Formats: sequence, C-alpha cells, structure tokens
Amino acid sequence: MNPSIQSKLENLDLRLDEINALLSDPEVTTSQNRYRALTVEHSEILPVVRLYREYRTAQAELEAAQALRQDRDSSMRAMAEEESARLSAKLADFDQQLQKLLLPKDPNDNRNIFLEIRAGTGGDEAALFAGDLFRMYGAYATRRGWGVEIVSSSPGEHGGYKEVIARITGHGAYSRLKFESGGHRVQRVPVTEAQGRIHTSACTVAVLPEPDEVESVRLNPADLKVDTYRSSGAGGQHVNKTDSAIRITHLPSGMVVECQDERSQHKNRARAMAILSARLLDAERRKQREQEAATRRSLIGSGDRSERIRTYNFAQGRVTDHRINLSLYKLDQVLNGDLDDLVDPLIAEDQAESLAALSS
Repeated sequence: MNPSIQSKLENLDLRLDEINALLSDPEVTTSQNRYRALTVEHSEILPVVRLYREYRTAQAELEAAQALRQDRDSSMRAMAEEESARLSAKLADFDQQLQKLLLPKDPNDNRNIFLEIRAGTGGDEAALFAGDLFRMYGAYATRRGWGVEIVSSSPGEHGGYKEVIARITGHGAYSRLKFESGGHRVQRVPVTEAQGRIHTSACTVAVLPEPDEVESVRLNPADLKVDTYRSSGAGGQHVNKTDSAIRITHLPSGMVVECQDERSQHKNRARAMAILSARLLDAERRKQREQEAATRRSLIGSGDRSERIRTYNFAQGRVTDHRINLSLYKLDQVLNGDLDDLVDPLIAEDQAESLAALSS
C-alpha cells in the first residue's frame, strides 16, 4: 500500500475513535448541530475504517503465514505457501477497495440537473438529432425512475429542437449524466437527402447540477434585465393568454435564460432564475477547472478531446465515445435509453484517473 494512503487511513482510524468518544459526551449531545455533523462524519468514516481494520488483520495473518514458509515440515510449508497466496490476493483487493473509498466525493453527484441540448452545425438535420438526443436521455431517465420536465424549447422547422432545456430530477442524476457534456456528432443519411449521401451534423449537450437555494449565486437585481412575453404554443383550450413567459438577461455575462413552460409568471421567473444561477455556478467551476487544466497541460502536455466527445454512426449501427476509445455496435439500444454501457466505463475511467492522482 502507498505510504501516503496508509497514513490517511491511520488518521481516519484515530478520528473514528475520537468521534465515538465525542458522541458519548453529554455536552456534544445537547448541541444538535454539532451532534448531527459528527454523526454524518461518523457514517462516512466507519465503512473505510472497518475495511482498513480487516486489511490490517489480513496483513498480520500474511506475516504469520510467511513465517511458516521456513518450517521444517514440508506439508506445513506447502500450506503456508497456499495461505500466503490467498492472503496476498485478499490484501490486493482490500487495497483497491480502500483507495476507491478514499476518493473525494463530488458534492453534486446526488443533485437534480438541468439538461441543455442545442443544435449545432447541420441545419434541420442537427435539430432532428437534438430531438433524438433528448428522447434518448428521457428514456434513460425513465429507466432509472427519474422525472423529466421541459423548461423551455425552440422547435426545429422540420422537427426536433433548435434548443431544449429540461430539468431531470432523481437520486444520482448528476453522477450518472455529468460526463455527457460536450459535442455529440451524428453521421447518417438525412430524410431530405435524395441521393443517399451521409451527412455529418452536431449538437452540444450541457449537464448542470441544480444548485441548492443556499448555494445559488446571489444575483444583483441591477444586473438583470427581465422581459415578459406571451408563451408560444399550439393553441387549444389551454392556450396561454397572458404574458407569463419570462426572459432574463444577465447583463455582466450576457447570459440569456427563457422559461415558458409554466402558466404562472411567478413560477417561470423562479425557474429561469434557478437555471441562470446554475449556469453562472457552472461557468465559475469551469473557469477553475480550466485554470487547473492549463497548469496540468504545462507539465504533461494536452490530450484534451472534450470538444467532440461522441459519434453516432447510423450506417454502421455504431456509437463511439472518443474520450475512452469505446465503440459499441448497439446504436438503436443506446438511442432508446440503454446508456449504462457508455456511462459505467466513463465513471470507471474517472475513478482510475482519481486513483492515480491519489496514489501519487
């Protein structure tokens, strides 16, 4: 085990004993906030320390088994060899599990998200592809029991969307979809193509964690331009006859957010403010990540492929994620919401990179 990791685990072991003592202290139990914070910390540390103690027990057993390998009795030496091999494998497995448990947790992982899909190059075909992507994520959300609600949309002239923003609610939504942000490319023969030529079109996807109210960016009213207008719709008995749609422009950044899904102007304004807050928080986080990445690139060089993350090739029935060089020949299943075979390897790759950083 890496010495720095072992040191962290020993400190956690000592901290658990300290927390146990504090939780039985009458002065602590009378302070709700402190008691709650300690119980949360206890629940986070306990599984790590339990596994570390099992690791140390196995380590002691391995040392005893290795000592028996020098025994004069050949049958005893053989048994010791067998036991040493079993315990070595067990320790290696414990080591991997402990490293994963020590990985810093993304505080946004369990949050709801705002999913934004925008048609890029490719005109009508890009808008149709944006519609395909939205249905794909909607189907995936349904499989996982999440809720999906459209916040705002701008339909394409021949179907699909020029832009669509949705709120996806459910435990772990951000953790499963956070790697979907980036450029998505489609290669297929458009419906309007008479000569059967394959066209390439693109869309951009952004996945933003929905901020808590306490974390939301404090917006200065003087920085906001708020416009109301009549929501566009297909008509019918529920046609919107009031100026309930909201457009908010954040003047310092130039960001514009529109919301027309709700019939209440108050609800549309609240939703638009939430999206604006999420975008500003994401921009700040992205700025920080870019600064960190620039420092890292100056040391190890650039290998960034974030601009185009995935290609959907209809002729070959193939979907390729370029970040991890993964190709799956199950395009129909993917577009129907079967995304786990793409999502799981991306999470595993992220964990592997984090483990490498932790070990170093």
